[in-house]
Amino acid sequence: MNTNFAARVIGAVALSSVIGGAALAADWRGWNIHPEGYPNTAGMDAFARLLEEKTDGEVTLQMFHGGTLGSQPDAIEQVRLGGIEVGQFNLGPIGPIAPEANVVSLPFLFKDVSHMFRVLDGEPGQMIADGMAAKGITPLAWFDAGARSFYNTEKPIETPADVEGMKVRVMNNDLYSGMIAELGGNPSPMAFAEVYQALKTGVVDGAENNWPSYESTGHYEVAGYYSLSQHLIIPECICVNTDAYNGLSDEMKVAVSEAAQEAAELQRDLWAEREAASREKVESAGATTNEIADKAPFQEAMTPVYEAYLEANPDIRPLVEAIQATE
Repeated sequence: MNTNFAARVIGAVALSSVIGGAALAADWRGWNIHPEGYPNTAGMDAFARLLEEKTDGEVTLQMFHGGTLGSQPDAIEQVRLGGIEVGQFNLGPIGPIAPEANVVSLPFLFKDVSHMFRVLDGEPGQMIADGMAAKGITPLAWFDAGARSFYNTEKPIETPADVEGMKVRVMNNDLYSGMIAELGGNPSPMAFAEVYQALKTGVVDGAENNWPSYESTGHYEVAGYYSLSQHLIIPECICVNTDAYNGLSDEMKVAVSEAAQEAAELQRDLWAEREAASREKVESAGATTNEIADKAPFQEAMTPVYEAYLEANPDIRPLVEAIQATE
């Protein structure tokens, strides 16, 4: 974090402690990277409205969309330090801060999106939430960010053998590169903006992402096979600064949590609609899509990836096992 940014955050925290204390803390500001019209943006606007209704105006939230309060890494630090109170974050960039949150980046950890929400609503989800809260970010509710699946220029993927020899673009993360390597493919980290041309020219054979991204980027135009591996399912959250949340009365905490849960239900419904619309568009354009009936062979192929991860993070093993034991 640069010096100027740190000074701004510390100054904001100091000002908050000097002026009005509890009253000022109830006037929250919220960060969101997504634009108007996006399911997450609608969810956060609903959260702001419900928050004011359920607390009788004692807690208000002014949302700033489109990343206007800074980049996601900076916003995460601002929420941790109290420079802003609320953030709508993906758990991916929170992983390096809270090891419990990083577990969701393990490939093929969840069977599907429904399984992810069962995990998050149970004891493993509480373990993740506690780990995040200890680092200054308390998750109030979980948003749906879809599942990432494989797409390529050559053929449907049904088994791990179908990935062998493929050059597959991945995000710059050792876990994702390890996933492709264990499936017999050649991982090719590159900037997301470069993927369309790389697929078109054969620099890579495939990539992976969720339905809306596959559709909105036009990747379906140059890589017409989309296989629902759902290998990476990373949730997003409505997160609040831990001290700000703990400073509320028990009654206010209940109201804030209820508002977040209702907003999350709306976001999940809107996300499902967006996914369905994206799928219909790419299929209507001629893309070939297929379900993968048996994901067990893919999960079994990840054993070396998991072993390396757990050797480096032994304290996380109980959490991984609790997730895997969740039906």
